[in-house]
Amino acid sequence: MSDKHDLDLLIRGHVPIIAVETFEERRTLELLINSATRTFIPLFKWTVTDGLQRLDIDLDPQKHVAAPQDALRHIKASNLQGLYVLLDFDPYLNDPINIRLLKEIAMMFEGNKGKLILVSHRLSLPKNLQRLTAKFQLRLPSPAELEELIKTEARNWQNQNQNRVRTDRPTLDRLIQNLSGLSFNDSNRLIRNAIIDDGAITETDLPEVMEAKYRLLNQDEILAFEYETAHFSDVGGMKKLKIWLEQRQSAFQNGADLPTDLDRPKGILLLGVQGCGKSLAAKSVAGIWGIPLLRLDFGQLYNKYVGETERNLRQALHTAEVMAPCVLWIDELEKGISSGSEDEGTSKRLLGSLLTWMAENKHPVFIVATANQIEALPPELIRKGRLDEIFFVDLPDHPARQSIFKIHFKKRNLPETNIDFQQLALASKGFSGAEIEQAIVSVMYASHGQSSPIKTQDFLSEIKQTRPLSIVMDEQINQLRHWASERTVSVD
Repeated sequence: MSDKHDLDLLIRGHVPIIAVETFEERRTLELLINSATRTFIPLFKWTVTDGLQRLDIDLDPQKHVAAPQDALRHIKASNLQGLYVLLDFDPYLNDPINIRLLKEIAMMFEGNKGKLILVSHRLSLPKNLQRLTAKFQLRLPSPAELEELIKTEARNWQNQNQNRVRTDRPTLDRLIQNLSGLSFNDSNRLIRNAIIDDGAITETDLPEVMEAKYRLLNQDEILAFEYETAHFSDVGGMKKLKIWLEQRQSAFQNGADLPTDLDRPKGILLLGVQGCGKSLAAKSVAGIWGIPLLRLDFGQLYNKYVGETERNLRQALHTAEVMAPCVLWIDELEKGISSGSEDEGTSKRLLGSLLTWMAENKHPVFIVATANQIEALPPELIRKGRLDEIFFVDLPDHPARQSIFKIHFKKRNLPETNIDFQQLALASKGFSGAEIEQAIVSVMYASHGQSSPIKTQDFLSEIKQTRPLSIVMDEQINQLRHWASERTVSVD
């Protein structure tokens, strides 16, 4: 079905108010003008700046009815059955007089050809209008329509520059995939930006398109985005996790071609000691699979207004669906939906929304949840079937510590000459990855202050002065290990 068909059905229907949440105001008006022309129904547009204006015939706007109440009283008094499009009326829906006028007009229109059509980027209708309202949502462009948009922009560029736009089929297909989930207007703008600078659509344009897409979808800044994730694949240790991910990479990215008895991988929970690399492991999933990483911070979701927190979560999950294939990293999960929260039910509603989405999601969105306190998580979230596996991230063993030292030396361009990594790994037993990194940073500061080359003994001295978390919180870590021993899989 098309937008034109769906809109015509609503206009011919008996619901007197139509609500359209969209940023594509111009496209919505074009659809309404076409529909009014086909059905011979008068079409009016109202804005607070110009007042009421008839669109199906060329008439000047009536500026004396620019005020919201004046416009509504005029519509009610005229008794003319028509389509009345109220643009950006949402700020005036808090006024009880406006609400009453809208309701009286709606009751006057019910069963007839008259319609009130509210168009805005966001609409929050009062409850006494909701039962009189039908929602209409503009379709997003299909892959074929996106390809036609690209061809149109390419022809426009060619006509202006007397030269053909260069691209290849694989890049074109990836661009179409990256644009999926965006509106016609936004897609057109990103296509134009990709072509206009050099008359070509190349691999270098794709990250810019994805970042621009993310910014368009994430206006509330609930998610953090990382597109170039290849560098995350360089992680010390975690051999079992890497093997697990490599075995499932093809199944995740080619879900449509899976056998009917094999499901697409859903996600994992990473539990472990603080500072031992859960965050890095979460990032490594995106790095190993070479897909974008979205980080969801539950602290950003919470809003003082009733219902807004759940709306923020739904928006974040929708963004992840549109950005798919991607990894959705939910950091410190227990802080957002802990089972003992006393927040007037918000945590329980968040949990319910998340569980429902996890059960119904058909998009290639792989969840990586991290947590420090397993006892704070509700059992219905961590049972088998919600996520594919629970991995335990323990303190790094000897080979992993040696690898971590080498990774940080490479990352900071430190000379490895005369450095005994074997000795450093032995001396740092019981250290987390974060504590090893901090020891390296401390030695670098000391070396910089003394203008002297870094030696193995410098690190050994720093390690000797440090009391790692494994000593300070020995009892808590042992309890966590005991719980995880029979319930989780080690990443190493």
